[in-house]
Amino acid sequence: MAETTLHHAAPRPPGLRGVAADWASDQRAFKNVSWGKAMMWIFLLSDTFIFGCFLLSYMTARMSTRVPWPNTSEVFSLHVGSVSVPLLLIAIMTFVLISSSGTMVLAVNYGYRRERRKAVAFLLLTAVLGATFVGMQAFEWSKLISEGVRPWGNPFGADQFGASFFMITGFHGTHVSIGVIFLLIVARKVWRGDYDVGRRGFFTSRRGDYDSVEVMGLYWHFVDLVWVFIFAFFYLW
Repeated sequence: MAETTLHHAAPRPPGLRGVAADWASDQRAFKNVSWGKAMMWIFLLSDTFIFGCFLLSYMTARMSTRVPWPNTSEVFSLHVGSVSVPLLLIAIMTFVLISSSGTMVLAVNYGYRRERRKAVAFLLLTAVLGATFVGMQAFEWSKLISEGVRPWGNPFGADQFGASFFMITGFHGTHVSIGVIFLLIVARKVWRGDYDVGRRGFFTSRRGDYDSVEVMGLYWHFVDLVWVFIFAFFYLW
């Protein structure tokens, strides 16, 4: 019987077409994964390339310029009384954003356990932490702008510093801002019980489907992870 099956099986196409056919016929990779979750993984993969290009461009600009690069410990320092504390605001921002990953994990956990009040509470707390991060980033931008930092130059050293700073942190801050908006949308749907009754609409596919909360968690953890790399390469280097 096995020999008969193998005998009548369609031959595998050669080259890249064969690789595509194997991948398309795979019944394990995406069999039990919702379309929303699969598409989010694909989006995050593409976003990884974008952030990777930004960081590689930053490293290339920093290593290739002959003008001294600004000392980030001094540029991003805050004065507490009469004492200058290097990277104080950046450290607080990092703590806030990393803490939001923990609250997002709890939101996903309570969502799948159908404990809506707790899920909503942690979704809203995650959104508050994200908004706090964006607010501190806006303060950081305004501080540097008032000190003369521009995308085309700055008083601290190499001109590429300003362009790199506004491009990388601005792109990441946009991701966080969008994430906060969608966190509020998902929290509202959880609070109304849309996932329990299967109410059709934005981010609702079928009854009992809390995948949207987990998909939102995937996005939020990605944003947090990207910030770790930005913090390491841009602020600590």
